[in-house]
Amino acid sequence: MCQIDQLVELAKTAEEVGFDSIALPDSIFYMEKQSTEYPYTPDGSRMWDENTPWVDPLIAAAAMGAVTSTLRFYTNVMKLGSRNPLLLARQVGSVANLTGNRFGFGVGIGWAPEEFEWCGQPYAKRGKRVDEMIEVIKLVLGGGMVEFHGEFYDFDRLQMSPAPSAPVPFYVGGHTDVALRRAARVGDGWSSAMLTGEQIAETIDKLKKLLAENDRAADPFEFQVVCIDKFGIDGHRELAEAGVTDNIVMPWVFDGLGFDAPLDQKQDSMKRFADTYIHSGWQI
Repeated sequence: MCQIDQLVELAKTAEEVGFDSIALPDSIFYMEKQSTEYPYTPDGSRMWDENTPWVDPLIAAAAMGAVTSTLRFYTNVMKLGSRNPLLLARQVGSVANLTGNRFGFGVGIGWAPEEFEWCGQPYAKRGKRVDEMIEVIKLVLGGGMVEFHGEFYDFDRLQMSPAPSAPVPFYVGGHTDVALRRAARVGDGWSSAMLTGEQIAETIDKLKKLLAENDRAADPFEFQVVCIDKFGIDGHRELAEAGVTDNIVMPWVFDGLGFDAPLDQKQDSMKRFADTYIHSGWQI
């Protein structure tokens, strides 16, 4: 979450000071009343309100990719359940091509029935439908003439050109057992929401066992996390030792700044963070 008119300049600064990637969150709209609890806070409330600015993460990745050359982008995570897989395949392929394969697709199901129903998608059987969506999107992004005949999606031979020149990595979000099994089965990595270091280490251990069960123990696999209790050099070291490959941070938060802080203050925070951690040998 960040002021939209700051995103492009923040991307430039992130690349200049040595950050590897930008993780982009997803929210379609803010419903005044929620019918179910938000799963990633202790009391089930949302961390944002109706005035919090959001931008579509695929559009943001394309805009920031246009002013950078090495910085990578990934969604953390895009809610698939309320969307159409063929339209998403077109969008993801476009972003991958426009950024020169600097895009990774972080995917999840979505937690709010309103986002499904008000976007014309059923909430029931959402997990199985998202599994099929991932299959469809990967198939189309692979290039060539393809067809699909599944339980939820059915289409005859079609092709989207140009296909990305390299496979788009898929990062699967979620903390439930079924989400972790999905990540181990079809993902190139796992993306967490807010967890403690202990929870992250336990989840990574679970995922490593699941990867082995899927004959994928030797495959490259990323662990992208948001940790709520491991900070500083020692905290980063502990996360790295647990297997974390990507530690998602907002440097200005460590300086007591909110999402609506001025751009120059956020840039200063990013530079200080980079000097302390990235330039000292830690890859964040």
